[in-house]
Amino acid sequence: MIETNRCPHGSQKVSSAAMRERAFFDRAAELFSTLQSEICAGLEDLDGVGRFTTDDWSRSGGGGGLSRVLTGGRLFERAGVNWSKVEGELPAEYAAQIPGQGTSFSAAGVSLVLHPGSPMVPTVHANFRYLSKGDRAWFGGGADLTPYYLFREDAVHFHRTWQRACAAHPGAADYRRFKEWCDEYFFISHRGERRGVGGIFFDYLDGAGIDGGLEAVLAFTSEAGRAFLPAYRPIAERRAGESYGERERQWQLLRRGRYVEFNLVYDRGTVFGLKTGGRTESVLMSLPPLCRWEYDPGDPPAGSREAELVAVLRNPVDWLGSSGSGEASPDHQG
Repeated sequence: MIETNRCPHGSQKVSSAAMRERAFFDRAAELFSTLQSEICAGLEDLDGVGRFTTDDWSRSGGGGGLSRVLTGGRLFERAGVNWSKVEGELPAEYAAQIPGQGTSFSAAGVSLVLHPGSPMVPTVHANFRYLSKGDRAWFGGGADLTPYYLFREDAVHFHRTWQRACAAHPGAADYRRFKEWCDEYFFISHRGERRGVGGIFFDYLDGAGIDGGLEAVLAFTSEAGRAFLPAYRPIAERRAGESYGERERQWQLLRRGRYVEFNLVYDRGTVFGLKTGGRTESVLMSLPPLCRWEYDPGDPPAGSREAELVAVLRNPVDWLGSSGSGEASPDHQG
């Protein structure tokens, strides 16, 4: 909680603790801004044709952000990378659902969703954020891969990259825990399946019980943010030249519908952005430009590549094996 002292004329003097918290918040926000620039530059290089537009916006309750969107590129049908730094008051009902006292909050973060045109190149999402409310402050975020056709080496590479990022910060990060958390979080319960093949997910990392506290978590978050391009770029480069036809495109559009269902029904980031008065276009940037729903499509034919993907979505895989060697095996189901 921000402490204040009254000066003789009745004005408030911000405490040194509050000043330190503000300085830390500003550092985190600057990190996320830098990550946005680095990731956008890497994605433009990967696409080779498309360029990001920049949309600077402000929030009436305090703060604002920068939305960067690429459409109609060689690789990406739509790619969006958002940065925001906002503060103000939460609606009382929503504030009660978030750790910390009162309704005052501040939040900063970077969030991205990439929707390639080819169904052979997976959709990917990542976000990294810092929030404070009353007497609480914490980091959250992660990254997850949503393929339309399963290439096991891609899933192994994606997970191995996050395992290495976590291993570099053993006090602040735990790949196994974050991997399981990701599988649990990105679950479309009304479909009985996960959104994709997972990655890592973490939230409410407040530095408690960790040497270095929030500084250690900030260091991990920085490393994780910079691991995104090495995690995704090799996969996109491998799959960009894969051939496909109308059947594969229609399957991609159907699976994109599942992506939309998760984001609009379950996703915390979507809810937070809308509840806090964020810019609607930026919040909903994560949705694909095209998708489809089909009444009762049923399961894909047994033995098909589509069925192979669905089996993995219903039964999470330990992509690195218990030894971390890269030997994939099914996770135990609860």
